[in-house]
Amino acid sequence: MSLDSPRERGPRLLPGDIGPASSFEEDFRACYTARFPALFRYLDRLTGDPDLASDIAQEAFTRLHRRGAMPDEPAAWLVVVANNMLRDERRRASRRLRLLADERSREPSATPSSGPEADLERAEQVRAVRAALDSVSARDRQALLLRHSGYSYREIAVALHLAETSVGTTLVRAAQAFRRAFKEMHGAPE
Repeated sequence: MSLDSPRERGPRLLPGDIGPASSFEEDFRACYTARFPALFRYLDRLTGDPDLASDIAQEAFTRLHRRGAMPDEPAAWLVVVANNMLRDERRRASRRLRLLADERSREPSATPSSGPEADLERAEQVRAVRAALDSVSARDRQALLLRHSGYSYREIAVALHLAETSVGTTLVRAAQAFRRAFKEMHGAPE
């Protein structure tokens, strides 16, 4: 056999041997370690529900693993998948609420918070920020939250289908819209 023969170019892999699949596993583990915290933070801030954020982030990584290959921009791919799952979950929740509204005999009673004054103040601040965020466009809200969660301009561009060169402008405009909304709602200075 000549040295150019396909058989002699590399080792022959048998079923069960560690080969190219192990590089995906290594890439996946590295991606999970590096990107899960940022994806979780983004979803937690977007939803205000850490349990839902964790579930969606984990499911996004599960789908990446099932895919079996890393996309060109894994962080952005994960954000797109997570946003789609969140949108679907909100639709399901909305349908459930509509169905349950007819069967409710009374509103569930809220239990007062028994935390210290600082916890109450913090909770009020979170509500104020969330209300202002909810009043800006979905794209602006997502851009701000992605950036605040540590995503790069490139990752934000891919996730939100923007030109990378327009991410900075989008973030500036989104921040201005957020400040205006916050000021209108809460009378705080810009």
